[in-house]
Amino acid sequence: MKAFRRAVLVALGASAALNSCGGETNSFSYAPALLPGKGLAQHDFICFGEAKDERLYIVRGGRIVWSYLHPGRGEISDALLEPNGHILFAHQFGITEITLDKKVVWHYDAPTNTEIHTAQPYGANSVFFIQNGVPAKFIVLNKISGVIEHQFTLPAKGNSSVHRQFRRARLTLVGTLLIAHLDLGKAVEYDWNGNVLWSQNISNCWSAEQLPNGNILVATSGAQVVREINREGQTVWEWTPAEAPEYKLSNTQTAIRLPNGNTIINNWFEQLPDNLDSSNAPVQAIEVTPDHKIVWALRAWTPPTDLGQSTTIQILDNSPWKK
Repeated sequence: MKAFRRAVLVALGASAALNSCGGETNSFSYAPALLPGKGLAQHDFICFGEAKDERLYIVRGGRIVWSYLHPGRGEISDALLEPNGHILFAHQFGITEITLDKKVVWHYDAPTNTEIHTAQPYGANSVFFIQNGVPAKFIVLNKISGVIEHQFTLPAKGNSSVHRQFRRARLTLVGTLLIAHLDLGKAVEYDWNGNVLWSQNISNCWSAEQLPNGNILVATSGAQVVREINREGQTVWEWTPAEAPEYKLSNTQTAIRLPNGNTIINNWFEQLPDNLDSSNAPVQAIEVTPDHKIVWALRAWTPPTDLGQSTTIQILDNSPWKK
């Protein structure tokens, strides 16, 4: 873990921070001291991040109004506040569904030597997910009966680790499957028999989802590129860290498009250095306009509003749930 943190910091140009004396404040700046937007009050949202502790937060009116610590091992890579008020989340070694009263209403354990990093509700009583493994599988499971209703095998690298195979699967507007192949570096649309309908090479493709206009919004891990591409594979919109050098981004795992055309990009950061000044800490998310202006940057690392690592934000501005 320490080696990974050193690599991240060096990549961000923060090698000086690694050589600071114990107890001395790290003066390296990961973002401007004064950030655009309204901080936690910009949007109502649910958020989570891949971290040692499996935590979920709901923010409303500029404050944390709900939080949950899942007593398990692994990391949360995907979560959704459902229309019924339940929260479904994939946490590496299983899938869990809870109520806002923190009651577990359903759980599934990943089989030995497999991992699950993405899960979504399907129909009234089912869930679909990808089970990283040898072989990797797309599965639809009935939560009530426990019966596998549908499955097919997915291509993946045949190495000893299944961890990097997949992170996201989403339905398209017509009900086909859009899957981000993290290890193979591509976004692929499949029919329900596992046949490839569309494919685009995207290095370190962490997430991919279809936009209302039919284009695909992808976010990459490592390259820190967020890109909107059309069905011909042409880039119609792109954001890279070079456009905002004052922000040092570590890992842009996910991106979502808002109804107003802005794009929220999450910035996952493995772990803050112990001696980092919180006012210089990395931002957990930014909101970018179509013309690439940053209008909101989220930085919340200090109790009582410490949101921790950030993988995904689900906007709840129009949600009826007022927990």
